[in-house]
Amino acid sequence: DEEFDELCFEFGLELDEITSEKDIISKEKGEEKAKGASDVVLYKIDVPANRYDLLCLEGLVRGLQVFKERINLPRYEKIIPAEGEGQKLIITEQTAQIRPHAVAAVLRNITFTKDRYDSFIDLQEKLHQNICRKRALVAIGTHDLDTISGPFTFTAKAPSEIKFKPLNQSKEYTASQIMDLYRTDSHLRHYLHLIENKPRYPIIYDSNGVVLSMPPIINGDHTKISLNTRNVFIECTGTDITKAKIVLDIIVTMFSEYCEKPFTVEAAEVVYPNGKTHIYPELAYRTEKVKPEHINKKIGISETPSSLAKLLTRMCLKSHVTGNGNQIEIEIPPTRADIIHACDIIEDAAIAYGYNNIQMVIPKTYTIANQLPLNKLAELLRHDLAAAGFTEALTFALCSQEDIADKLGMDISSTNAVRIANPKTAEFQVARTTLLPGLLKTIAANRKMPLPLKLFEISDIVLKDPNTDVGAKNYRHLCAIYYNKTPGFEIIHGLLDRVMQLLEVPPNEENGYTIKAAEGTAFFPGRCAEVFAKGQSIGKLGVLHPDVITKFELTMPCSALEINIEPFV
Repeated sequence: DEEFDELCFEFGLELDEITSEKDIISKEKGEEKAKGASDVVLYKIDVPANRYDLLCLEGLVRGLQVFKERINLPRYEKIIPAEGEGQKLIITEQTAQIRPHAVAAVLRNITFTKDRYDSFIDLQEKLHQNICRKRALVAIGTHDLDTISGPFTFTAKAPSEIKFKPLNQSKEYTASQIMDLYRTDSHLRHYLHLIENKPRYPIIYDSNGVVLSMPPIINGDHTKISLNTRNVFIECTGTDITKAKIVLDIIVTMFSEYCEKPFTVEAAEVVYPNGKTHIYPELAYRTEKVKPEHINKKIGISETPSSLAKLLTRMCLKSHVTGNGNQIEIEIPPTRADIIHACDIIEDAAIAYGYNNIQMVIPKTYTIANQLPLNKLAELLRHDLAAAGFTEALTFALCSQEDIADKLGMDISSTNAVRIANPKTAEFQVARTTLLPGLLKTIAANRKMPLPLKLFEISDIVLKDPNTDVGAKNYRHLCAIYYNKTPGFEIIHGLLDRVMQLLEVPPNEENGYTIKAAEGTAFFPGRCAEVFAKGQSIGKLGVLHPDVITKFELTMPCSALEINIEPFV
């Protein structure tokens, strides 16, 4: 197990856990349910999302064997049948509106066993989930070719005109009935929405009118694959032709090793509505050139060109040195659709070299990390506000519209608030424009605590701002609140003086701070003041209006201070 774990890590995979069916069931459902389950050891392996070629046992084993240099990478080849003998898939123009693309191929004289068959079905399921985006981009259908006869037609018809026996069902249904049948199916119901509301459903027939499949929902029962199946017809239909080609390439390259002539695939011809034809699978090999020094520099190693070529060959990228050693020519096989850029090749070289074997070096550039000045100021203030006897609260950055508007006696249009487009709950409709509601809600939740309650928060508020690239701007606010049997305006005023003293801002008009009588909808008339500093208004303090207090379900008087601390950075 340790050796295999090590091998997976070297190959860029992760052995997630070693378990068994019994362990999994007992963890999820308890030991009672696990009785009689299999004790066979299972390896759970994490495969990176870009490596579609490792999603089945065949591909994974092949990849590891090539990596360990036990086998050479097989050459996948497509066999084009003699004129008139190959399989044809004809696409009609009716499909254009719903699933316009289709590709096809044939695996001839294949030998299935129980394990191979399970792996074959499992690979389709895994591809459906990731590259096919839950069948939205591509849907795969595999059929027993000996039960049907070509040419095949891919068309779209009204649901009432389609009638066939779906996979593993005992009788025929129309397409509309099939939709109702699978609405409760835990597996298939997730795909119904893809075609449900369309006027026509996609469907594939053979030359005798036998239904192969109704993509992306279900195959017909007639063409069902069994362990005795010798010839498999594979079709992939979809809305994205590139993804469909990749999916077809992966399936045929993985399972062609079980054909009589291993790693050969019989090509099929696809005829488009405009009369053009194309042979699939493409199984395209292509070559790329990368400079060895480029690879060395990016990884931080100094290998010879020939050893780099050897490393890449171990990663299923057959490579050799060309020119006078200043280029590596790499052949990208059809299984590696993830190689898009030189960086993908360099990454594979790094994996083969071994991340743990790359020497650690100190970077050439010296950069000294530094705290953001605004955060540093906020940190310093938090300690001193706590020393002044106030308790810090951290409240949600999102709140309801009532909290920042109605409850504070304001109109929502005047708050400049940023709205959430489709809020999950009424509590999180807008980004807060003031810290006050959060602290009042905190006090409401802690009414049982002994008085006085003295809370503060230093956090960001968000306001709309058409001049920024995102249309909104954050401001760092300091808010403090005093809740007791008496309003305690002098305590909040004293806190403001203490904050200014710490910021070394003197109490005068020229270059210090002053407070002037003002009105605020949330404050008691005549008990509200505006704070001016650095020549600008930075906030307000005062005794809260009784209406505000009752709207937040509080019963005692309360005074509050809220200022913007950004001018003091």
